[in-house]
Amino acid sequence: MFLELNHQKLEVYKASKNLLVECYKLSHRLPDYEKFGMASQIRRVALSNLLNIAEGASRKSETERKRFFEIARGSVIEIDAALEAAEALDYLKAYSLGKLEIYLQSSFRLISGLIKSR
Repeated sequence: MFLELNHQKLEVYKASKNLLVECYKLSHRLPDYEKFGMASQIRRVALSNLLNIAEGASRKSETERKRFFEIARGSVIEIDAALEAAEALDYLKAYSLGKLEIYLQSSFRLISGLIKSR
């Protein structure tokens, strides 16, 4: 935000930032009793995804970069699993998942591409 760094220009970073915003919006729509459970977990892994992309992009070592990107991809998978659980519990009936789906798939695809190219 205050620093102009290369990771901010990456498409994967932009997609993951959009995913983070959508996850936060969704988490506010979950039942109040999930505030410290599922909602908190979804927000945590969405932020972890974004932060690992930023940190990975700053690493000099290919091995380190790849490891941070693998952790970021794991966070995207965790978000998907949490959404699957929320859907099974009927928490998502009143929420449009269109943007969230696009950003989730895009983040996964772009992160996977970064990992394969290393």
